[in-house]
Amino acid sequence: VQLVESGGGLVQAGGSLRLSCAASGGTFSSYAMGWFRQAPGKEREFVASISWSGDSTYYTNSVKGRFTISRDNAKNTVNLQMNSLKPEDTAVYYCAADRNRYRVTAAADYWGQGTQVTVSS
Repeated sequence: VQLVESGGGLVQAGGSLRLSCAASGGTFSSYAMGWFRQAPGKEREFVASISWSGDSTYYTNSVKGRFTISRDNAKNTVNLQMNSLKPEDTAVYYCAADRNRYRVTAAADYWGQGTQVTVSS
């Protein structure tokens, strides 16, 4: 499975960005999908996850109420709508696919190359 992220960029605090991840080379609906991020000097951390059907979503506490993950199994894409962005959201954001179908973990099977999100104060 190949994952390609897009939609990153520079935005002012309080602004919004929408990240997209396009998957190819596998059965997209078989995987849970998710997003992780890694800020400079920090470890990669979980951001959000969505089950294979889209029925279940999970978020890290710091983004709850601001970020929304969604997927379109017909288009093999997963999106992350990010609102009310804060400088501490600045990081490289990675898309991940996990065979467990229900929730993505740090041991996910496939990873994208990442897209930079920078939030200025």
